Amino acid sequence: MAERPIAPTAPELVLETDTGSTVMSPGHDYQVGRDPLSDIVFDDARVSWHHAVLRCDRNRWTLADRHSTNGTYADGHRVHDCDVRPGSEIRFGNPADGPRAVLVSAPDPTPNRPTEVSLPKLTGTFRRPTSVRPLPARTIRIGRAPDNDLVVDDLTVSRRHAELRAHTDGTYEILDVGSHNGTYLNGSPVSRAPVGSGDIIGIGHSAFCLVGDELQEYVDTGEVSLDVQELTVAVDHGRKVLLDHVSFPVGEKCLLAVVGPSGAGKSTLLNALTGQRPADRGTVLYDGRDLYRDYAELRRRIGLVPQDDILHPQLTVRAALAYAAELRFPQDTAKAERRARVDEVIRELGLEQRAEQPVHSLSGGQRKRVSVALELLTKPSLLFLDEPTSGLDPGMDRSVMNMLRGLADDGRTVIVVTHSVLSLNVCDRLLVLAPGGRVAYYGPPGDTLAFFGFDHWPEAFEAFERDRQRDWAREYRESPFQRHYVTQATSQPHHPGPAPLAPVSPPRPRSWGAQLATLVRRYTAVLGADRTFLVIMIALPFVMGAMARALAGGRLARDSAMNALLILCVGAVLTGAANAVRELVKERAVYQRERAVGLPRSAYLISKVVVLGTVTVAQAVVLTLVALLGVDLNAPGGKGVLLPPLAELTLAVALLGFTAMMLGLLVSALVRKEEVTMPLLVLIAIIQVVFCGALLRLHGVPGLEQLSWLVPSRWALGAMAGTVGLSRLVPGTLAADPLFRHSTGVWLLNLAMLLVLSAVYGVVVGWLLRRQEPAVMRR
Repeated sequence: MAERPIAPTAPELVLETDTGSTVMSPGHDYQVGRDPLSDIVFDDARVSWHHAVLRCDRNRWTLADRHSTNGTYADGHRVHDCDVRPGSEIRFGNPADGPRAVLVSAPDPTPNRPTEVSLPKLTGTFRRPTSVRPLPARTIRIGRAPDNDLVVDDLTVSRRHAELRAHTDGTYEILDVGSHNGTYLNGSPVSRAPVGSGDIIGIGHSAFCLVGDELQEYVDTGEVSLDVQELTVAVDHGRKVLLDHVSFPVGEKCLLAVVGPSGAGKSTLLNALTGQRPADRGTVLYDGRDLYRDYAELRRRIGLVPQDDILHPQLTVRAALAYAAELRFPQDTAKAERRARVDEVIRELGLEQRAEQPVHSLSGGQRKRVSVALELLTKPSLLFLDEPTSGLDPGMDRSVMNMLRGLADDGRTVIVVTHSVLSLNVCDRLLVLAPGGRVAYYGPPGDTLAFFGFDHWPEAFEAFERDRQRDWAREYRESPFQRHYVTQATSQPHHPGPAPLAPVSPPRPRSWGAQLATLVRRYTAVLGADRTFLVIMIALPFVMGAMARALAGGRLARDSAMNALLILCVGAVLTGAANAVRELVKERAVYQRERAVGLPRSAYLISKVVVLGTVTVAQAVVLTLVALLGVDLNAPGGKGVLLPPLAELTLAVALLGFTAMMLGLLVSALVRKEEVTMPLLVLIAIIQVVFCGALLRLHGVPGLEQLSWLVPSRWALGAMAGTVGLSRLVPGTLAADPLFRHSTGVWLLNLAMLLVLSAVYGVVVGWLLRRQEPAVMRR
């Protein structure tokens, strides 16, 4: 009979270093080295990547050097394998001043108090609590304000956030008291819910757990792990696989690069890891918690920097970050608190000298730093970047990658998808995806090319395309790299595949009205800083108005009335549509990211309507007054239908400009590239001219008449023609159109149809914006 292994009987020890302490339990080996995935990490050049290991051997603890370059020293002597005990002093790399560690006895746990939460109900955290306090016998208030019973120093937490209520029967419930970012129970948002033993209450970056007679707090400081298990994504009803059972662990403070040929599934993997497009099968564990199940809570701890800049280039660096902070932090955050956090991030990213520069004046690498700074405002623990070095020269490429290295060292997990292989050496781990979304390699970057059998990266990428029959994934599965860097490095238990992730609206850090006000102020600042827009905005109504005035002369008559009104229509359409036709497509990346962190779709759209509508109406008034002020309008009896003739004409032109602006927003929401908007603007103007009724007879012509009902200038020209009595001034079939009658009912119908078209365009724009969002954000 085989001998039964003897369980370790050595005591728990605490290894204390200058950066913290680690509780060492028998039954687990503790790796020491410069590798960020080690249990004890020393960021010192004298420490080898894999330097030493501490392990329990039955009733004693041992220290073994792993053939390090500069040696391991216990109590002043170089050792290769020795016993250690409480009081032992260990140096790594140098006996005098190398990184130091001291072993001390672990304190006895309080009776009935668990030393760690091991798989609380519905979660999987393995960390020791940050703080422990007795369960309250009364209601306690939780929030950011210092007068709360439980103060959470986190800007994403409201000043008055939640209450933990104790009932006389010994039960507890959590109550959200109107917080802006929400209170969560086991990953789901709640307003009021009972809390039992093992349940996790999520507030900002903190989690609270009821364990025995204690309330334990776990603060997410950023040093989290990510465990990816069997992610699979397929489209076309499963016929095409984009990700094929992708698994790998990412340790704390790790910088992971994801590379692979085009079509290998890098973007699909990024969407699956961030929860924007969850995998069909498989699990993503955020520090032991199922990201998909707890996505409503954990989404705020994920930062995503897309390939396109998520900035308004006209704003200064400080202004761009200040507006972002205003949108992302709770409404009760003081301006001084937001400013302090912005200054902190600017210092962290080394942007002090660029803070007052417009974003468009920065280099590509500096703009990427600002995009990263924007994401760091809310202190995400996981930071994802999509092609951050795309289009940068080699020097900027290395600068950006070194920046990411520093961010990981400061206590974050950073994952970067890239095509560049110039600076992979600064990464801790490299994931190479082969065509078909399969793992071809996962491990240290320095071993990758040797594993594939090539000397240079271009040869490896050519082989992916050329050797289609080579089973890259099988070769890796059967290699020691798979066993060492995936199988043995995975500490989390295997979880079943994710349940379907229902669309969950992101929490709103601020009220709808407050966000709208911020968006209006920001958009006004953006337009005000765009000198080209300002010049066009001011000049266009004057130019078009001068043309209309030249045609009108001193009096609207048979030979001038129709042309003057037509020029007014064209001018209103051009000014309104030109103002808006680029505004949504050029901000698409900005909108999608802000939508993911709580921006209401309606507030974003209405901010555009308010600002652009105000500008457009002002331009329409200038256009009409330049064209017709002082001109004899020759209206019937010198009167309009309901108002003075000039007022009615101004109102019709203003409504036409506003409707054209809404049509411009529709085009902007519909197209994918900003470059195609200008040809479409020309097409819009031509359609307005052709179908307004000034050139072609539309009334009574089947097809054309019905089509013209969709054209705003048709109704605007009708309203203006009714005001001046065009059929009286210009006899003939064109002016005899029923929509041109000098009648109250007809005139109101024309104006009402402009309002209806504006509303229809607005609804369609909102629908298009929704379709551009990841499914998990829609509601």
